[in-house]
Amino acid sequence: MKTHLTISTANEIVRILPDSIVCITSDGNYSNLIQVDNVIRMVTCQLGQIESMIHDQRIETERSHFIRIGKSLIVNSRYIYYINVSRQKLILSDARTFTHDVSASREALKQLKDYLEKEGKE
Repeated sequence: MKTHLTISTANEIVRILPDSIVCITSDGNYSNLIQVDNVIRMVTCQLGQIESMIHDQRIETERSHFIRIGKSLIVNSRYIYYINVSRQKLILSDARTFTHDVSASREALKQLKDYLEKEGKE
């Protein structure tokens, strides 16, 4: 099992610990890695490519589980703090040092909420 997610393009390479990633957002042909230290790193990969890298590199751990939400967001489930479906609001936080608000579609947040409720019952 890999300890770092490695994102390599023609001009750059980023190696990052999975626990350091709060979420990854889509920005056209680019993606933004939002880190726990509030650094935002733009990489020249589409979100689908990063999703494939996460899967191919088998970086899922007990502490870091990445979930694709809709077309434009991947979140580290470890940091899901608050979901409000009707307001289309998702707050990612470690409840100590950072809070990051993101928006997602109602349907995507409903699916995420249902998934977390089901996971909590198992």
